[in-house]
Amino acid sequence: MAYNYIKALHLIFVITWFAGLFYIPRLFIYHIEARMKPENEAKILSDQLKIMTSRLWNIITWPSAILATIFAIWLLIDQPLWLQEPWMHVKLGFVVLLIAYHLKNHQIYKQFQKDDIRWTSSQMRLWNEGATIILFAVVFLVILKSAFDWIYGLVGLIGLAVLLMIGIKTYKNYRKKKGEDV
Repeated sequence: MAYNYIKALHLIFVITWFAGLFYIPRLFIYHIEARMKPENEAKILSDQLKIMTSRLWNIITWPSAILATIFAIWLLIDQPLWLQEPWMHVKLGFVVLLIAYHLKNHQIYKQFQKDDIRWTSSQMRLWNEGATIILFAVVFLVILKSAFDWIYGLVGLIGLAVLLMIGIKTYKNYRKKKGEDV
């Protein structure tokens, strides 16, 4: 009975963690693009974006990451046989990638809070897709409970990445045609 509650809490915090990871790069993009505005407007936007980013990162994303991890460990303690399953090994590999992605976003967050912006909005749009690719991989692994044929899985992830890049490129061209800053 407790297992279902732990699983539900794990899933809730995974969802809120991903929400933070999806939105934080979007705020970074807005911050990058705010710098292209007139100085007064840029300062106001930058200050507001720093507040929004800080609240998202420190009140939602970090606590969600920690709680998702705690409940995941609890589930693995409750179901130790999962650690013998190949699909779980692959999933945990993607979780390690997710944690690395999270930590890199933390580094970027700290730089942006100091107005140390080293990314273009196009680079950040590509970076933003990292969480999407990891999410697809983890969801399919958990639902199918199979470390399915690596060739199909790899081709699928590469296909997803290519589609995302085409979408980003198309959006960039659309914005250029409208005369927006890219």
